[in-house]
Amino acid sequence: MTHPQGQRGVALLVVLWACTLLAILLGGYAMLARTEGLQARYMFAQTQAHYAAEAGLMRAIYALQDPQQEQRWIADGRVYPFAFDGAKVSVSVIDESGKVDLNAASADVLQNLFRLAGMPDAKALDLAKNVVDWRSFAMTPAGAGLKSSAYAMAGRDYGPRHGPFASVEELQMVLGMDPAVYRTVAPQLTLWSGRPSPDPAKAQALALAATPPGMNLQQADAMVAARLGAQAQPGLVVSQGVTHSIRSEATLADGTRAILRATVRLQVARNGTMPYAVLRWQEGDGE
Repeated sequence: MTHPQGQRGVALLVVLWACTLLAILLGGYAMLARTEGLQARYMFAQTQAHYAAEAGLMRAIYALQDPQQEQRWIADGRVYPFAFDGAKVSVSVIDESGKVDLNAASADVLQNLFRLAGMPDAKALDLAKNVVDWRSFAMTPAGAGLKSSAYAMAGRDYGPRHGPFASVEELQMVLGMDPAVYRTVAPQLTLWSGRPSPDPAKAQALALAATPPGMNLQQADAMVAARLGAQAQPGLVVSQGVTHSIRSEATLADGTRAILRATVRLQVARNGTMPYAVLRWQEGDGE
């Protein structure tokens, strides 16, 4: 016969194990609820920052077309800060006409750009030729085959497009392109200016230095700094192009940050159409 005290001891152990198991389960649920709460707050903060950055893009588009010319933003890379819904927003705009157009730039401009980005002269010259070959229509099948064989010998399973670049990123596929050089020149490149050389009045330092007759980077930096320090003049605003790259960064009080980058083409709104067209949209600050 089992002693009553022994039965009470077993019952006590069962109760203790049940309480322990219940505590573990409750702790797990509490941790899960806390994790979900943190995720919800994070997602809410990210969404809030994202829409604040979008507000920066929309403000830039309006400011570039402000009916009052003296209030228009200047698309030369200067930063325009403002507050929006508890977020600090910083917006900069660059006129695409101040960049090097991959589909229109002369070989000299391309060579100068690659050289200033750190390439030896001979490699910069070869790469500039390869860029021109890539975007140029092949004159004969034999010529196209010769170019393709050079890529095959380099271990590539493709040849030149023999047509316009479809994206700036496509430059990474051109024979001779160095990853470090690409990261340096990518912000200075465009597909939408149609100019053989960048507009010196809009170009950033690297593109400016690559523009004939050419200058060193120190001189270009000084010219850009002087331009950024100048007050906006109506004449400069009127001469702005219609295609711009906009970078909008929003930061919340808790440090949550969102970055949006867009290339937009301004246009006259007709029959309910938008006053702009988005040519490129990127989230984050990667290339």
